[in-house]
Amino acid sequence: MAIFSKRNKVELDQQAISTMISDGCVLEGNLKAPAYVRIEGQITGDVTIDEGLILGEKGLITGNIVTKEMIVYGTVKGHIQAHSLEIRSTGKIIGDIKTQILQVETGGSHNGKLAMSSNGKAEKAEVVKA
Repeated sequence: MAIFSKRNKVELDQQAISTMISDGCVLEGNLKAPAYVRIEGQITGDVTIDEGLILGEKGLITGNIVTKEMIVYGTVKGHIQAHSLEIRSTGKIIGDIKTQILQVETGGSHNGKLAMSSNGKAEKAEVVKA
């Protein structure tokens, strides 16, 4: 798919952020946003972002997440449903993941079930931590 080729796609890290929850901010409740969001603070509740989500190193989400693209530098305690998911070296996910594209840097961790789909077919596998 041309949408995912590196030369045509602007990386999520380079997107214009429309919403920012900064370090020290605490949100209790669900968050919905239409574009790109960066979270450095803490959220307790479900998060639904139409385009993309970046969870910074100090960021913590305790709740379920639904988005198109996501990069995790911080901690997620809940389930994630995303088309594309990157777990960076400082990222930690405790919960199930449903995605089509998964990239994990050395040091990044995931404890939960993983379901990856390709062309509409889902294959489930138990994730074993090394």
